[in-house]
Amino acid sequence: MCVKGLYFFTVLSGLAASGVLQVSGIRISTSGDMEAVNGTDARLKCSFQSSFPINPNDVTISWTFRPLSAGREESVFHYQQRPYPPLEGIFRKRIIWAGDVLGRDASIIIRQVKFTYNGTYVCQVKNPPDVHGTVGEIRLRVVTTASFSELLVLALAIGGAIAAVVILLIIIMSCRRCKRRRQGQLEGNEEAPRKERKDPTVCHPSKAIHLYLSETSIEVDSSDGMISEASTKDPSSSEEEGPSSDDEDDGDDSD
Repeated sequence: MCVKGLYFFTVLSGLAASGVLQVSGIRISTSGDMEAVNGTDARLKCSFQSSFPINPNDVTISWTFRPLSAGREESVFHYQQRPYPPLEGIFRKRIIWAGDVLGRDASIIIRQVKFTYNGTYVCQVKNPPDVHGTVGEIRLRVVTTASFSELLVLALAIGGAIAAVVILLIIIMSCRRCKRRRQGQLEGNEEAPRKERKDPTVCHPSKAIHLYLSETSIEVDSSDGMISEASTKDPSSSEEEGPSSDDEDDGDDSD
């Protein structure tokens, strides 16, 4: 009898060592310790892994709360095909379902946390036939202001976002300037052949010099055939002197 029992134990050990026999179990991961500022919303993250396919109709999720001071454990949230927030207690109208069963997410959100919410939150998931395994725990601490590390992370995140926006704006402005310069160069190259070449011999009217051509007349005396000296007259003055010569001729005729 002892020999048979020893043989059976040896066979089981060998199967377990070879991987033929596998012990199934839900594996749950949580964020561990976390802080939340009084009056803000806190997301309690919980994810799970199962050895069996996820069936949304069979999966059950339970959240419970254990206060820091001596007190009884209180139900916070329950999920089975749909979320069931608490109808009474300190968490009434404070719990929001933020998970996704098919995505293996069992997270919840606590709205406007208070100092009375300090304590340990337990996340438990069952996916039949995978109902055994570890549970996830989150130790929440509600504080008046955020810790220096959280403020530093927040400042770095905001600063990084602002720097990224500024760099992006600089890149956009630089691209626009380069584009405008290229367009200006192309337009200049297109307009250059269209410009008419100016004649260097043509001057502006304001710089022109007016030249007058004088008239030279030769008088011939019909009585003796002698040629008198040439007289030079300005065309502009010829018209003024014309009437006086006519008057002299009329005087000679009268004599």
